[in-house]
Amino acid sequence: MSEFLKYGTVFLTGMFKFAIAPLVAAGLELSFLPSFLLTFGGMTTTVLVLGFVGTKIRPWVLNTFFPNRRVFTPRNRQIVKIWRKYGIVGVAFLTPIFFSPVIGMMIALAFGEKRYRIITTMLISAFSWALILSGVISFFGAKVMEQFFS
Repeated sequence: MSEFLKYGTVFLTGMFKFAIAPLVAAGLELSFLPSFLLTFGGMTTTVLVLGFVGTKIRPWVLNTFFPNRRVFTPRNRQIVKIWRKYGIVGVAFLTPIFFSPVIGMMIALAFGEKRYRIITTMLISAFSWALILSGVISFFGAKVMEQFFS
């Protein structure tokens, strides 16, 4: 597999399913630095694009993909509880692990938080989680794989 294809795969995975991107990078035998940069870069791209056009496309996405959506679902109630208790910081913290970057941004935009605050908080979260996940998977992943395949 070419390096460009490997990098593109990790980057796109980081855009849509952040927590899996370092695992994909490890599977493609990328070292810590490319794993970290591509994972962080993927979420950064999603956050910036949706930060500037998300409020305009959110109604279209909801009407197109969820035309018969229910407002009061257990999941929606849980999201409201998280927002009321922790605000943008809680949503940004949970987005890389439990939500996708797209869903996390849509949640933050739905609650009407200021754009610069959403972007700043999401990028800090993305940087931190990319550093942690890429580091842990790069360090321990190699050790675990070594034991499995030796």
